[in-house]
Amino acid sequence: MAVKRRRPRRKQRSQLFVKKGRLQWVNILLVITAMVGMVWYIQHNWAAKSQVTTTAPTTTHTAFIKNLVPAAQQLDQQYHVLASITLSQAILESDWGQSTNATENNNLFGVKSASGRLMTTQEYYDGAYHTVKRRFAVYDSWHASLVDHAKKLAYGTTWDSQHYAAVIKATDYQTAAQALQTAGYATDPSYAQKLINIIQKYDLQRYDRK
Repeated sequence: MAVKRRRPRRKQRSQLFVKKGRLQWVNILLVITAMVGMVWYIQHNWAAKSQVTTTAPTTTHTAFIKNLVPAAQQLDQQYHVLASITLSQAILESDWGQSTNATENNNLFGVKSASGRLMTTQEYYDGAYHTVKRRFAVYDSWHASLVDHAKKLAYGTTWDSQHYAAVIKATDYQTAAQALQTAGYATDPSYAQKLINIIQKYDLQRYDRK
């Protein structure tokens, strides 16, 4: 009878060791899985942060230009406003499409209108910049703003149809930019040079008609 009683105890002990061994392996696997997960998480987040801080501004600017290029080139062919002028003005006037005028009024070029929305803006006169209230045109879309801008340069103002004739006749962006400033498109005394700098920085002349 003594022999018979010992056998179950040995089985219980062996089963207990097996269970402990399995639990240890499970714990080891869980630890390894957790460590791998932490390494992946750290690497993934580091890469994501690096990408956002180093490429986001360039990507945003590139996307803005690409979005406007097809219409700018079409208007270049139709109204003879150099695409580089259209693009550089849109960039400068709308701050890459981020200005309130651009986001709320779809107005990319700071076009004023007597029946437009009253907004605060900066204008240069008497040798200094002044904060003033002006009414700006409201458009249904950016494309509508692009078309109106091209027509304004091509057909001139209500008091002078040839007001921007020099801009339309220009065959290079430097001449066109200077013509815009001479015609008083903007009050900024360095307006032409700012357009030229933008065109050269982003190689916008490559989009002009050949």
